[in-house]
Amino acid sequence: MDWEEKISDFYGYLKLERNFSENTIDAYVRDIQKLKSFAEEYLDGVAASQISYEQIQEYLYHLSKDKYSERSQARWISSIKTFFKYLHEDDYREGNPATLIEAPKMGLYLPDTLSFEEIETISSSVDKSTLLGQRNFTMIETLYGCGLRVSELVNIKYSNINFKEDYIRVEGKGSKVRLVPMPEYTKNILLEYTRDTRPNMKIGDKYQDIVFLNSRGAPISRVMVFIIIKDIVEKAGIKKTISPHTFRHSFATHLLQNGADLRYIQELLGHSSITTTEIYTHLENEELREAILKYHPRNQ
Repeated sequence: MDWEEKISDFYGYLKLERNFSENTIDAYVRDIQKLKSFAEEYLDGVAASQISYEQIQEYLYHLSKDKYSERSQARWISSIKTFFKYLHEDDYREGNPATLIEAPKMGLYLPDTLSFEEIETISSSVDKSTLLGQRNFTMIETLYGCGLRVSELVNIKYSNINFKEDYIRVEGKGSKVRLVPMPEYTKNILLEYTRDTRPNMKIGDKYQDIVFLNSRGAPISRVMVFIIIKDIVEKAGIKKTISPHTFRHSFATHLLQNGADLRYIQELLGHSSITTTEIYTHLENEELREAILKYHPRNQ
């Protein structure tokens, strides 16, 4: 009861006091649930109020043997440190056993990006002869055309699309709302889908306002979007690790390459910090070299 009760309280703390997104909350809670299971199986059922620094280290060592990525390890440690900091500040335990735990050192993480030609190849590989194929094509073009997160894509509502003013009202991380402009090309694809395709699909009574639905007429899940994109990319013959987020990263990179100001890209992506935008947007060394050759006054 000790673990379950405190994990439940932790969920409320993350949601109400820290204002974390549902996806982050789910990840943190899953991490602590795994620690609870380990404590029950390997640590004689030690309570959350009694677990020690050495026992948490034992748990992390147990996980590390499965060769998880540094990013995964950093997330576990962040979850654990946040959980025990909360218990300590809530006067549930005298000390914080996670204070001295250090996260792995991480370099700059740059996921694969797609060239515009690769975007075109993937888009043209979608079988648009079916209603679901047309939906998949529209999802990919919307991810790339508007630079959305997958969580933002699956939550798009009809009532949030303004076809006259060419923008989508999007609720991002931390419930921050932004207006994302639609390029004419993307707008026409969305308009055709909402007008000609979706009315012919199965639509649940409660989901009349949701744009992207699964075959049962309910909102499509983030996981299903990942699966769909993975399948399409394989058929397209693209040998890269691609996820829905790759289209968002490519959106930002292509805007930067074509001269867009980094501050504008920050607003379009909904980043609170320009530093985050700089991580998402990078240029190839050859392009940087060409920029120097073309624009530096000593080279004129």
